[in-house]
Amino acid sequence: MLDDFLVRAALAGVGTAIAAGLLGCFVVWRRMAYFGDATAHAAVLGVALALLFGTSITLGVGSVALAMALLIHGLSGQGTSVDTMLGVLAHGALALGLVAVTLIPGQRIDLDAYLFGDVLSVTRMDLAVIWGGGAIVVAILWWQWQAMLTATLSPDLAYAADLNPRRAQLILTLLLAGVVAVAIKVVGALLITALLIIPAASARSYATTPERMALLSMAIGALSAIAGLRLAVILDVPVGPAIICVAVAIFAVSALGRTLRKLT
Repeated sequence: MLDDFLVRAALAGVGTAIAAGLLGCFVVWRRMAYFGDATAHAAVLGVALALLFGTSITLGVGSVALAMALLIHGLSGQGTSVDTMLGVLAHGALALGLVAVTLIPGQRIDLDAYLFGDVLSVTRMDLAVIWGGGAIVVAILWWQWQAMLTATLSPDLAYAADLNPRRAQLILTLLLAGVVAVAIKVVGALLITALLIIPAASARSYATTPERMALLSMAIGALSAIAGLRLAVILDVPVGPAIICVAVAIFAVSALGRTLRKLT
């Protein structure tokens, strides 16, 4: 069954969307969208370094995303405006990556595949990396769920419960790096943040508890991946942007439904 490239693409999209949907809830709750952008944009630099040194793209992207996540965590609370710092890091890393890619000798590189994803070329090894990495992200979040949730909702309550909110922030930034590494093949560096926040934002309208929001976000992400792949095949358009378009459509419907409920 895995010999069919469409089946592999669907499995890759669903695996990525599940991990991104769960992590995206914390990104939305903690207003970390800019953190996601900075980490995701660094992925292009990771691609360039991987091609330069002849290593795995996933390894290169993961290493640079991890370094960016640690840098963001280290600079947080150091006096510089967080928005300003993240803006500089996000766009600086993207620009440096784009310049570095063009300077690699003897290679013609399709940047679209890294900026917007190339899920149709997913291999069995890519599937193993995506589902393995996604499983680790989901397992860590569920294992640390109560501590992370407490630190997110009330840092003061977390301190009272002998929890460390800054440790929770570090875990989230490291998990963001992991999701970036596995998601670049599916939606690309420019759209990873959208896959994180849109399903979670859609789920927020209908969830009554954090746990339900997390489950609904993962379901919306998986639905967006399947429907986006189908839409891309029908219209002959790139899969990554199609997945995000479907997610945006679901968000629009959820926002409309929320507005109608308020009017009635």
